[in-house]
Amino acid sequence: MRQSPFYIVGIMCLAEVLTLLGVFTFPSLMPEFIETWQLSNTEAGWIAGILLGGYALSVPVLVSLTDRIDARWVYLGGALLTAAALFGFATFASGFWSALLLRMLAGVGLAATFMPGLRVLVDRYGGEKQARALAFYTSSFSLGTAISFYYSGEVGNALGWSEAHMIAGFCAGAAALLVFVTMRPITPAKPDIETKLLDFRPVLRNREAMGYVLAYCAHSWELFAMRSWMVAFLAYSLTLQPGSTAGFMAPTVVVTLSAFFAMVTSIGGSELADRFGRRRMVVIYLISAGLLALVLGFLAALPYWIIVLLVILYAGLVQLDSAALTAGAVMAAEKGRRGATLGLHALIGFGGGAIGPLVVGMVLDLSGAGLNVTSWGLAFASMGIVALLGPLALWKLRGQSST
Repeated sequence: MRQSPFYIVGIMCLAEVLTLLGVFTFPSLMPEFIETWQLSNTEAGWIAGILLGGYALSVPVLVSLTDRIDARWVYLGGALLTAAALFGFATFASGFWSALLLRMLAGVGLAATFMPGLRVLVDRYGGEKQARALAFYTSSFSLGTAISFYYSGEVGNALGWSEAHMIAGFCAGAAALLVFVTMRPITPAKPDIETKLLDFRPVLRNREAMGYVLAYCAHSWELFAMRSWMVAFLAYSLTLQPGSTAGFMAPTVVVTLSAFFAMVTSIGGSELADRFGRRRMVVIYLISAGLLALVLGFLAALPYWIIVLLVILYAGLVQLDSAALTAGAVMAAEKGRRGATLGLHALIGFGGGAIGPLVVGMVLDLSGAGLNVTSWGLAFASMGIVALLGPLALWKLRGQSST
């Protein structure tokens, strides 16, 4: 029985949001964890970023497997592993090392769901609007982020961080059941020339794809550094304004709103890229976000409502290129090598995402422990500098027909 594109995209986006519910619980409650476990900013950066480290280390194998077996099976294993990691964090996490290990395990679960979930979608929907379907799926990452931040802040404050992780674990298990029941089994297409598992040489020779892969690394570095430290930045900004309170604009609420806005800009950015040239528009997006990052941290002492607006704007600019970059890599992939291309795309991209939060924590510790405006200014500037390297990669590795 043929499944409609709306049904396929809707189910996979819902499952994605369910698996992401616990991904940003630690960053959302980072100030509490730093105080309770007596963590340095560098240690907090390690815990925030190690999830992406686990992702980057495992994603080449997991996504490359989708060229050989139905991505649905990889996804199911990843959703169940995500649930186990969240249950483990709720039960056993008690400090730096236990949190680090369990967050890394959650990263492996994310590696087996995010990109394999994209493969589940594209293998079942090959219509003319595939790029739009990809945009909805990748932008749902921002929806999942928004819900994760808001959920973590509200449930964490009301019930505690352990209960927040436990509930998120049940939601990840529900995602596994949803995909198992609804997505029909298929056999993936075979490449014209067979290669060994993890042989990325054909992908590395594909200049068009590699341009998007390296730009995605810059994007992910900035994106996950921002998401990991934005709550702490907003909390610091509030300390500079004696007598004022966040009111209904608490840091976790602001980050939630910024993620919702980012979801909209991701879809809009993809549409503009399809109309005016994917590569050209991605360059504009990266430069815009990078330039704002260079100054945002230095503005921490401005009135809080201005900081809130700037944070929401920044989140939107960062996410403009997300769907367009992934769609670019998928469209540039050779026949039968979508899994390998997405695997390398995720390995390099999320490798940058793992390093970004750690580098920000190190910059904070080296420049005043995040206790002054200059410290935060330099931290955000480090994100902006990396973002500005993305356009260079796209320019150097453009194909003859690129726009």
